[in-house]
Amino acid sequence: MQIIELELLSNNLAATESFYKEVLGLKADLSDKFSLTFSIGYTKLIFRHVDDLNPVYHFAIDIPNNRFDQAYSIMKSKIDLIPVDPENDIADFRNWQAQSFYFYDNNGNILEFITRYPNKETSDKDFTSQSYISISEIGFVTNDVPHLANKLKKWFGVPIFHRQPRSSKFTVSGDDHGLFIIGAKGRNWYPTKVKAASFLTRVLFMNEGNLYHIVR
Repeated sequence: MQIIELELLSNNLAATESFYKEVLGLKADLSDKFSLTFSIGYTKLIFRHVDDLNPVYHFAIDIPNNRFDQAYSIMKSKIDLIPVDPENDIADFRNWQAQSFYFYDNNGNILEFITRYPNKETSDKDFTSQSYISISEIGFVTNDVPHLANKLKKWFGVPIFHRQPRSSKFTVSGDDHGLFIIGAKGRNWYPTKVKAASFLTRVLFMNEGNLYHIVR
């Protein structure tokens, strides 16, 4: 599965444009008072302006296997990383064969840089914003996790992720290239104390050669 477009809400586009330029090294493709668009690898990330709301999302950006340590050092010099335990800010997902680290953007969104070793993605260049492969995860929040996971399978053919057992409060749908992280409303977003809540999200994604569109 590949996430082609991801559209989220933000109540401060100017601050968002500044953050993504200064911290993530991204230049906006389009920018006006209503929306803001970035290219993150093959994914278009769109922020749409909203008033009187403070939306918080979780999404992940894939980076090459051999540039993870360099990305970690660079980002740690730019911004405070979120600890995954009292002595570490790198998450080692052995079942997923992946490593990641987390930080907040200006909106309070929980961003994750992750490298997935089964994909065998490497780069012969030093780490920059050109190293981003894609947005590979977006969190969906719901009152009924099993029901949403079943609907994604029935309507779009998105399977339960084979590296993560499903549960009533947390389930992951997709594959090593793209994932929907389905969490119960009020559950903490790992590795934070931020309670998951649902905000308008639009996703254009490719699965098994077909293009699909979700707005929820």
